[in-house]
Amino acid sequence: MPISPSSSAQTARENVARQLRDLRKNAGLTVTELATHCGWHHAKTSRIENARTPPSPTDIRLWCRATGTPDRVPDLIAASQHAESLYREWRQRVRSGLQKLQESYVELYRSTRLLRTYSPVLVPGLLQTEGYARALLSTNARLLDVPDDAAEAATARLQRSQVIHEPGHRFVFVIEEAVLYYQLGHADAMAAQLGYLLTAGALPQVSFGIIPMQTRERVLWPQETFDVHDDTLVSVELISAEVNVTQPSEIALYIKAFEQLRSMAVYGAEARRLIVKAVEALQ
Repeated sequence: MPISPSSSAQTARENVARQLRDLRKNAGLTVTELATHCGWHHAKTSRIENARTPPSPTDIRLWCRATGTPDRVPDLIAASQHAESLYREWRQRVRSGLQKLQESYVELYRSTRLLRTYSPVLVPGLLQTEGYARALLSTNARLLDVPDDAAEAATARLQRSQVIHEPGHRFVFVIEEAVLYYQLGHADAMAAQLGYLLTAGALPQVSFGIIPMQTRERVLWPQETFDVHDDTLVSVELISAEVNVTQPSEIALYIKAFEQLRSMAVYGAEARRLIVKAVEALQ
């Protein structure tokens, strides 16, 4: 069973819901009475208190006015917005274009001292070449049914990737060998991507490992794509959304999983041999 990446977001939502429920009870109001004060159906109150529907800032203001606690508004709105930021749908994030999405990550990567990345299907973003990135981002645009600005987004992704050459950072990448065979774009673009992995993997600040397909005894099965930023944030990529994990216990679980995956990988000359083999398969 894969690691669940959504419990941090749900826990944060439940925390907001619990606080709102406590305000209602402390004010001596029933679910129906609070709904009447706020001007909505009592079912909405139940959905909010059971963390099934996230409250809007207006909902929180009305709730606090009904319970006589207007001083709680700023903190509750901030907590609710934080909870929703932990689970961010791609369609919402790319409404202003794929390029803007790429640019939004620059400060996060620059503030990360140790980045651990595991990818079972794609070359990690920081190691992608322009042709590979453009093909991938164009595919994503079609999937999400948004305007295709893949060329501009690929350029932004490569600019973001310059963080690899900035001092003060370390990068540990682990991929499955199958990544080397999932062709994106033309064969020439894929060959260029594989060639770049040979170069990037030799950088002193980069550790690049490949888990061979012929691994006889896996200590852990393939997982979802995830990044561990230092020991404070795990970013998990799903088809529909990005999930940001912030609970220390969950982060520790992802780090443990990463170390197990890393232990199965090969490095150096053996990793280069697998890449060269994949290049030859393109012929």
